[in-house]
Amino acid sequence: MKYQDILIENGDVVLDAGRNPVLIQDRAVIAQDIKHAIIESGLAVEMVAERSRSKRADLSMKLELLVEEDVRLVPGTVRLEEQTEGVIYVFAATLDFGELSLFVDVEQSRG
Repeated sequence: MKYQDILIENGDVVLDAGRNPVLIQDRAVIAQDIKHAIIESGLAVEMVAERSRSKRADLSMKLELLVEEDVRLVPGTVRLEEQTEGVIYVFAATLDFGELSLFVDVEQSRG
């Protein structure tokens, strides 16, 4: 185990049956960090709200570059998809833990 963190879902710490924080490791920590970086950037909300194709493409590229900044990922492996409006999927390869996939539901992240 290289990375460890507390699991956060919908802005809240997730607790187990004994009311202790649930811990996550390695790939799950990286995914959670990326998801929070996307949400905190505000770019995902801006992208979903944008109707101009070219501006959406620019915002998507900014999101991809934001994710690429994570030094725990293999450079050039980040791919973003918006298969459903308001849900952004992220795919990448980590340096130490294989493939990574996550999604950001923009509606839920608006808080």
